[in-house]
Amino acid sequence: MADGVTEGGTPVDDERWLVVRGRRWRRQDPSLPEDVAQRLLSHLGRGRSGVRALRGAGEDPAPARRRVDLAKHGLGERGEPWWDQGGPERRERWETALRELDALDDAGSDGREDDPA
Repeated sequence: MADGVTEGGTPVDDERWLVVRGRRWRRQDPSLPEDVAQRLLSHLGRGRSGVRALRGAGEDPAPARRRVDLAKHGLGERGEPWWDQGGPERRERWETALRELDALDDAGSDGREDDPA
């Protein structure tokens, strides 16, 4: 079990969860290609930074929180557990997240859609 997988190929808890200060957090999907993980982590960092900036300005941080949520779903840290998904489902999860995150960039840096009026 040195590789974090049981004989049946199922990830062990150490590969699924990270414990920080007594709180359990889901780890990112280990099957993510490196370039995909880096793009999602970049979006996550930008989203977190946006939340701080919007809060500091007294504005609603919901647009930036949306970016954080999409990135975490893409990473496999939220939504259906990655270990319960097959390969095609996992790929679809991160591809969908990246499409939606890139669409936020196209709409504007804070994730809000342009006002059509």
